[in-house]
Amino acid sequence: MFDRLREDIACIRERDPAARSTWEVLTCYPGLHALVLHRWAHACWRGGFLWLGRFISHFGRWLTGIEIHPGATIGRRVFIDHGMGVVIGETAEIGDECTIYQGVTLGGTSLAKGAKRHPTLGKGVIVSAGAKVLGSFTVGDGARVGSNAVLLQAVPPGATAVGIPARVVQKSADAQREEVAAKMGFSAYGVTQGDDPVALAMRGLIDNAASHEHQIALLWQAIERLSAGARELPGADCVPQDARTREAFDAEGLTRLVK
Repeated sequence: MFDRLREDIACIRERDPAARSTWEVLTCYPGLHALVLHRWAHACWRGGFLWLGRFISHFGRWLTGIEIHPGATIGRRVFIDHGMGVVIGETAEIGDECTIYQGVTLGGTSLAKGAKRHPTLGKGVIVSAGAKVLGSFTVGDGARVGSNAVLLQAVPPGATAVGIPARVVQKSADAQREEVAAKMGFSAYGVTQGDDPVALAMRGLIDNAASHEHQIALLWQAIERLSAGARELPGADCVPQDARTREAFDAEGLTRLVK
């Protein structure tokens, strides 16, 4: 028991720059208190003392503001930061090295008794403040769930899920879109990367504009090459002076459009 407690204190001091001493962590961190009480409640639950397990869990909720069902399974070196409003359901499983912030719910969407109703977090998962993870699916090792996200589906290892409902961020696509948007004079991330209809429309506009600009530049380049190869023929120089053979964007016009 004391080895686990030392592990918990060490992981809090490692991950929280506000933790100044072991004594401060031991006496002033409700996440630590909730985990210690949960271990007692979980031992009672597994030993068949269901009411006692629930009572210890209820006392822990009153003391810390963190509600952990005694049936939940929690790994080693888990850090519940701040913790107020955290709810962890009966069949939830939390892997080693996870970090959970305030207002997080690991909840269920099924009413079937005895079934696996709550999520499973792999090793090293970070669930940010206010996120709701609802259902019996797995969040892969090293994954991240963004603040206030509502996650209803599995997340691959190492991925990031954001939005309502949460989606897995496609890093390569978002980076390319951000690069195109930067040429236009504004940031795509400044709009939002969630599933807001305006954000979807903006992303579609950016992608469409970039595609058209690229195709037009390629066409003018082809015409320019054909014209250069037939200079001796009358009317061969058909490329107008204002032809845009290089990609360019009307940043000022697009900025007015999104305001």
